[in-house]
Amino acid sequence: MSRTQQNVLNTNYTANTSARYRNPTHESIRYFDTDSFSGKPIQTLPESIELSPNATTAEIYSKLAKETRFSVHQLRVTKGSDGSVISNSKDESVYATGLRNQSTIYVKDLGAQIAWRTVFLVEYFGPILIHLIIYTLRPYVYPSAPKEPSELQTITFWLIILHFVKRELETLFVHRFSAATMPLRNIFKNSFHYWILSGVLVAAFIYAPSSATAKAANPLLLYPGLALYTVGELVNFQCHLTLMGLRSSGGTERGIPQGALFRLVTCPNYLTEIISWVGVYLVSGLSWGLLIFLVVAAAQMALWAKKKERRYRKEFGDKYKKKRFTMLPGIW
Repeated sequence: MSRTQQNVLNTNYTANTSARYRNPTHESIRYFDTDSFSGKPIQTLPESIELSPNATTAEIYSKLAKETRFSVHQLRVTKGSDGSVISNSKDESVYATGLRNQSTIYVKDLGAQIAWRTVFLVEYFGPILIHLIIYTLRPYVYPSAPKEPSELQTITFWLIILHFVKRELETLFVHRFSAATMPLRNIFKNSFHYWILSGVLVAAFIYAPSSATAKAANPLLLYPGLALYTVGELVNFQCHLTLMGLRSSGGTERGIPQGALFRLVTCPNYLTEIISWVGVYLVSGLSWGLLIFLVVAAAQMALWAKKKERRYRKEFGDKYKKKRFTMLPGIW
């Protein structure tokens, strides 16, 4: 764009105090509002919206939300020129995104949304509820079980309950989310891991009368397990506090976490989570249910850790010191 053309645009901004962003459906340009590219367009999407020259990108979302009667969290806005996502930010100007007078934007309906915090609370509540029910009703669930649970079953029960109570409290008071919502359908997929695997599966194994936890505790497993659990939970909490400090309350900014463990691996919060569950596994007397859950959880966290490392490298470039191992030192 020549200097003359740029000046013309600036003049238009000043004279009209507005910039037009067109609805692609009125320009015979295809736009899509579903992941499969086969959904119906947003019928209430306006032909254009007008913004002041110094408007923020958050104003794009608020205007579209007002016109379409959708939540701002249900909309995704991308540039018509290159398809890049326009963030919903009060700190970024429309001009800084490259949008100009008569620019085209695409608007996508992300579907029904649910708050990330709500999803976390629901996920972690499942195991608490399930373990509490099965532990309490154990003689009825297992008719051949003795009336009183074994000492090891009680210890394992409390370790699991305390872990998820900690997670609930962290969700309420520690975690700060970069995005406010996720698609509602994800709550069912996310909850499966916790409700079914760490809830039903683990409970079915450890409270059964034939389980390893029904027998006398093995000191060679019990005490190392308790030590690993305690260290894992405490250091995991410290990692979460470090991550909390990277973002202001209600903010979406990102930063590079610092500290000894964060220099060792990309995601020490995942490392300490695994250490904690290894501790529970040892305390349980090597329960098969806990082993299955531990393997699945570790595999999932390993994928998240790799993704996090890629994001750090892309977002911070040379400012970020690349890690060879993202979760397990010397292994992954």
